[in-house]
Amino acid sequence: MKSTVDEIRERFDHDVERFANFETGQSSTMDARLCMDLVAGAASVATAGAKQLLDIGCGAGNYALALLERLPGMDVTLVDLSRPMLDRAVQRVSAATTGRVHAVQGDIRTIDLPEQSVDVVVAAAVLHHLRSEHEWTEVCGKIYRALRPGGSFWIVDLVRHENPAIQESMWRGYGDYLVSLRDAAYRDAVFEYVEKEDSPTTVAAMLGHLAGAGFERLEVLHKRSCFVALGGERRV
Repeated sequence: MKSTVDEIRERFDHDVERFANFETGQSSTMDARLCMDLVAGAASVATAGAKQLLDIGCGAGNYALALLERLPGMDVTLVDLSRPMLDRAVQRVSAATTGRVHAVQGDIRTIDLPEQSVDVVVAAAVLHHLRSEHEWTEVCGKIYRALRPGGSFWIVDLVRHENPAIQESMWRGYGDYLVSLRDAAYRDAVFEYVEKEDSPTTVAAMLGHLAGAGFERLEVLHKRSCFVALGGERRV
């Protein structure tokens, strides 16, 4: 059985300061800094002049801060399961924008998003908690409806591969990366919580759900091993 929402929330409630430091909070994600920079850059040109940002699974606010460097002064809505994470994100993001900052504690599967209310949506290392293709369809549709025409949606996440041999190869390479960061015990700890908490889907499935929801101009910004950065635009 995968972790429940409450179990995931509890783990992140006790890990706020690590995630408030990009170098420690994002270290298990390959090319984390590159993906953040690519998403911020893509959002800033695809949705130039954006005024409202929605950060789903915001953690301590790292992605919102990166986007505000490229799109300053935006109003920001922060969504996360963890209240301590939200409180830290609000503190950090409020200091970085002249816009309004609004925090919503909850699960993207159940919270309401006003239609055509935001210009940019980012979801970093959060949608792997979706448990089914149906949930992917529902969440992508909800995000599409929340965007104004001309808006864009960007995902950075863990993925799996259809071919078992390729999956094994990619996973082994990811394990080597984790060992290089610290040691084998760290690799094993990361693998353990991925197995318990996460349900990654494939890049093809992600793109299919985006297209099915109505997103156009789909872009894969980066793919390395088990991680991808991609997104699309709401044109009408």
